[in-house]
Amino acid sequence: MNILFFLKPKSEVAYVHDYGTLRQVLETMEYHKYACIPMLNRAGEYVGTITEGDLLWGIKQYADFDMKKAENIFIRDFPRKIDYAPVYISSNMEDLLQKSMNQNFVPVVDDDRKFIGIVTRKSIIEYCYEKLKNIPENS
Repeated sequence: MNILFFLKPKSEVAYVHDYGTLRQVLETMEYHKYACIPMLNRAGEYVGTITEGDLLWGIKQYADFDMKKAENIFIRDFPRKIDYAPVYISSNMEDLLQKSMNQNFVPVVDDDRKFIGIVTRKSIIEYCYEKLKNIPENS
């Protein structure tokens, strides 16, 4: 099965840019109620994910933190504990399933590492659930 079947395109995905400020990222994550969000560079390439925990520990480094100063703190300067590993558009289902076991979503990139969207773990589980419902119980 082609992984594009599960793809939520970039146009429907909230993401941040690595040149964005801490304030912008906080506001984006708050608005969408996300705990983790994909991060792209200026070229549109996927560079990693930023999590609430990354932000929390990064903010801790700023002893005199306030929201006004957050407009001058760039998110690319935050250390990240872990990045969600992407799959290429040409990846197979096994790659997608393997990554989805440890990630809430799997970023999808093209051959130039340009971010094209995500596959949510929820969409994979829903698909598997529907397939399981159609298997006779005596099988």
